[in-house]
Amino acid sequence: MKIAVIGQSLFGQEVYCHLRKEGHEVVGVFTVPDKDGKADPLGLEAEKDGVPVFKFPRWRVKGQALPEVVAKYQALGAELNVLPFCSQFIPMEVIRAPSHGSIIYHPSLLPRHRGASAINWTLIHGDKKGGFTIFWADDGLDTGDLLLQKECEILPDDTVSTLYNRFLFPEGIKGMVQAVRLIAEGKAPRLPQPEEGATYEGIQKKETAKSAEAIHNWIRGNDKVPGAWTEACGQKLTFFNSTLNTAGLLPEGEDLPIPGAHRPGVVTKVGLILFGNDDRMLLVKNIQLEDGKMIPASHFFTGAESSALELSEEELVMAEAVRSAWKRILPSVLEVEESTDFFKSGAASVDVVRLVEEVKELCDGLELENEDVYMATTFGDFIQLLVRKLRGGDEASECIIDYVEKAVNKLTLQMPHQLFIGGMFVDAEGAKTYETINPTDGNVICQVSLAQVSDVDKAVAAAKDAFENGLWGKISARDRGRLLYRLADLMEQHQEELATIEALDAGAVYTLALKTHVGMSIQTFRYFAGWCDKIQGSTIPINHARPNRNLTLTKKEPIGVCGIVIPWNYPLMMLSWKTAACLAAGNTVVIKPAQVTPLTALKFAELTLKAGIPKGVVNILPGSGSLVGQRLSDHPDVRKIGFTGSTEVGKHIMKSCALSNVKKVSLELGGKSPLIIFADCDLSKAVQMGMSSVFFNKGENCIAAGRLFVEDSIHDQFVQKVVEEVKKMKIGNPLDRDTNHGPQNHQAHLQKLVEYCQHGVEEGATLVCGGHQVPRPGFFFEPTVFTDVEDHMFIAKEESFGPIMIISRFADGDVDTVLSRANATEFGLASGVFTRDLNRALYVSDRLEAGTVFVNTYNKTDVAAPFGGFKQSGFGKDLGEVALNEYLRVKTVTFEY
Repeated sequence: MKIAVIGQSLFGQEVYCHLRKEGHEVVGVFTVPDKDGKADPLGLEAEKDGVPVFKFPRWRVKGQALPEVVAKYQALGAELNVLPFCSQFIPMEVIRAPSHGSIIYHPSLLPRHRGASAINWTLIHGDKKGGFTIFWADDGLDTGDLLLQKECEILPDDTVSTLYNRFLFPEGIKGMVQAVRLIAEGKAPRLPQPEEGATYEGIQKKETAKSAEAIHNWIRGNDKVPGAWTEACGQKLTFFNSTLNTAGLLPEGEDLPIPGAHRPGVVTKVGLILFGNDDRMLLVKNIQLEDGKMIPASHFFTGAESSALELSEEELVMAEAVRSAWKRILPSVLEVEESTDFFKSGAASVDVVRLVEEVKELCDGLELENEDVYMATTFGDFIQLLVRKLRGGDEASECIIDYVEKAVNKLTLQMPHQLFIGGMFVDAEGAKTYETINPTDGNVICQVSLAQVSDVDKAVAAAKDAFENGLWGKISARDRGRLLYRLADLMEQHQEELATIEALDAGAVYTLALKTHVGMSIQTFRYFAGWCDKIQGSTIPINHARPNRNLTLTKKEPIGVCGIVIPWNYPLMMLSWKTAACLAAGNTVVIKPAQVTPLTALKFAELTLKAGIPKGVVNILPGSGSLVGQRLSDHPDVRKIGFTGSTEVGKHIMKSCALSNVKKVSLELGGKSPLIIFADCDLSKAVQMGMSSVFFNKGENCIAAGRLFVEDSIHDQFVQKVVEEVKKMKIGNPLDRDTNHGPQNHQAHLQKLVEYCQHGVEEGATLVCGGHQVPRPGFFFEPTVFTDVEDHMFIAKEESFGPIMIISRFADGDVDTVLSRANATEFGLASGVFTRDLNRALYVSDRLEAGTVFVNTYNKTDVAAPFGGFKQSGFGKDLGEVALNEYLRVKTVTFEY
């Protein structure tokens, strides 16, 4: 058909392009005149295609159509007028001229919300359904016969922008094309509009004495234009970005009296809480002041001013490039100064999109949203915002951190010590705290906030809101990976500080902490950052529903809010093993670090802010397992628990998860890993790796070799060499560079090791060396060796989780018997074998019942290699690609066509 397109904007441009792709001939485009030297996108697109473009400032004067305008239109010979979005009044001489008439797009379900601002009124009235109508134009105001309608559900926190971008824009384009197709095929209906339910709104009356939902609808219905305004503190305030999701929020802050409101609003740390006349709360996140400046609502009384950043030479170059972008977008502005306001200089919402995209290109993919432009409308403020983002500090600048400072290891440590909920460090309910102890000397490091059940509920609510409504679920997988890479880089920049905190709080030997505790944590985040944009489903061939056909595909989706409970032996590394995969998959998380080692987890929380991880994505709650861990297991909004710890506690967690809401669970539990050493091994290496298998990280190692089986013919020689090496070990302050054996993690664990050795001696095992606490301050335990350990003994069956080597003999050449003894345990986390015989190595590795088998090595884990146990050592994997599956769910989608 020959079509005349009458309209404007990106919507009009897209409809025009799709109609041409459908094979229709667009004989002319009628759009609005250029504004401030800028042409409308529809006109620009048509000019590129050589289609005649007309930019009439008006079509009629004093109610009469302009003859010259009508003549130019009629000369085109259009068979149909398509009005995708038109702000001008088109005379009936033009509307009725084509043989097929004229069709118009309207963004509401007519006859509801006739007239202007239909999307706004859909939200203001709290409609549960929205949509659009394509109708035949007549001489009334949106009263023509209906051709096509499509509807959608209105989400609780939809705004004009989200509803338009999610449904009205993309589906409206398809609807216009479908309507033209129906007309071309002679199948287009003409259904008279009913008058029942018809509405037309005039000027809105401002009222604040309404229910919370009505106030929320009023705010979101006017977001971004014209803005829902009221008066308070003697000035006009405009509210933006409201939500009814206030779970866990407390109205604690400074009152803001609002004339006519049911009760005063409260400015809190997270925004402005308003109350409806039903006493229900809603949260407003942004406020525009009378002078046009947009600020976070939480800053209303304190002001949003911060000290201006001094720009580096590189940043000054960037600022000038951005200034040039402003000049291109604002041609009417002769000079862009620090005080130049983007919107007061004539910019519209389409210019916001252009600015954001240009700046992203200039700044190499910087994370920038349209909202940032509204929050920093002057050029000076905008440059400051960009620099803070480029430095990774924009989020952290809004977070007040009460550090504990200590001068240790030639560093000044700055350690957060409060709970981390919703991007803020906060006190626990009732300001409860506990002491965390330095195991090197037994002294108190600091007081740490002790999370209560109510704090868990707040953290879960923050994580749920971040998952369902926040930026985390909206950014691309590649952008998510970029944030995790940035986090890994920050961890590397703070590597010495993190390793020092591990030494201080967990007794980790500093040199080992640099490489393993912190080093592997960095590697883990980098590894999973690379997986973010490689998580994908598949297409599956199925039997077709003949005569139709089917397409079946799978999607891998994040689970939602995950709870992660980590142990005390590798505080940061165990956090990283689980959290990196969890975040890479797109989930949000509430982490409970071990109560005795919370400090690196809290420092990690600070780094997530600096990396730009959105608030609420990561939440960290130091506290007891019986309160925090139990509440996470029971909480109905937590969909997954990842746990590392004892088998006994793991069973309890699994039961709680099943009874609450059948949570997905992955468990890395106890171990008693066997290491079999054959006589044909490289003995020096077997001694070296055997030592490492037991004494690595003071024996506080989940895969530690809990029992060594040494072939008879080399048993005595092996024991002799081990004892010689043990005597060379330097026991001392973990921060000393020559120390290779530090203190045990905490006092209670030290006492258990003493009792464990007493048990071994009482049962008749030979204590070759060690077995006692070191006579010095702190929680030091001697490296210990037991021989003559029989299978029935307590120390042969139970894990020590300390620096205690348990050695048993086996007869020369009796491979199957030693395999049977090695597997005679309910644990199956790791295992090892030393032999030069490849056939024997393969035979043994095939038959060892453990999730990991080391051959001629030990403790050789890697971020790419899956890690997890068999039997009562748990199920599920950390590390490697398969770890992602622990934090994903698979959805099957089948189409018929």
